[in-house]
Amino acid sequence: MDKTHIPTLVIAVMICLLVTAGCTSAPNTPGTPVTVTNPPVTQAVRVPQPVSFNATPVQYAKVNGVTLGYREFGAGEPLLMAQGFGDTINDWNETFIGILASKYHVYTYDHRGMGYSSEYNGSPTIALYADDAAKLIPALGYDSMNVYGVSMGSTVSQQLVIDHPERVRKLVLDSVTYDIRIPETRLLYEVIVVEGNSPNQTEGVHQESQANLNWSGSWDHLSGINKTVMLVVGTADVLTPQNVTVRIAGQVNGSWLVRFKGLPHFGSKYAPVQYGENAIDFLGMNESPLGT
Repeated sequence: MDKTHIPTLVIAVMICLLVTAGCTSAPNTPGTPVTVTNPPVTQAVRVPQPVSFNATPVQYAKVNGVTLGYREFGAGEPLLMAQGFGDTINDWNETFIGILASKYHVYTYDHRGMGYSSEYNGSPTIALYADDAAKLIPALGYDSMNVYGVSMGSTVSQQLVIDHPERVRKLVLDSVTYDIRIPETRLLYEVIVVEGNSPNQTEGVHQESQANLNWSGSWDHLSGINKTVMLVVGTADVLTPQNVTVRIAGQVNGSWLVRFKGLPHFGSKYAPVQYGENAIDFLGMNESPLGT
């Protein structure tokens, strides 16, 4: 797939039309992120039938020394969904997944030690979670997939594209940070510490906490990402605030930046239609140079 971008201003106009939103900026220099504000959540949008998690069987793939539980929905190009801290494949929004599955072959999976995936007695790292994803993709029959990561899933997805770029087509990083130890993500850091030490949490959550706390971050590698990337954030996100996402967008050359006004962390749980349609627009965009 040709990775050459359409001129930035054309992208800005097209995104505004597709998302029916007002652009908060219209950059005119190469490498500057495109910023789009979401349509009102009350706007009428055609909503595909939500999927049913209860009616969709869990399947299993043995990869990287563990067994990962996953579900699949829809048909088309493959899309791998990387889940956030403490969540499992049952915690996605069924309407959101249904919208994605209306155009794509969607795979949701549990990180090792979580949900339907097998337990692990070692000390997981973000790199190990990324390796799991990298080995799951060929186990499911593909050389590469589009990837959508949210919260901790966006951390894993960053590490995936850094360590295994050949496995990633387009990439969506939703509710993202490049390091949980920076001042802007202090609240996120505190949540992960508290949950990681809670006796009421599962061993899988304890391990995810440890992996996040030991992650050295991605900042030094962001400028080397050579993929089509969209960054998504809610302007009311207090865990991974929008200024962090803007900073990442400035480092990833040619990235897209979409801000959903007034929405919190993991906004697809609150506005699944808008987040789903936004992802469909991005993943389906033909980015070949004009006139080819």
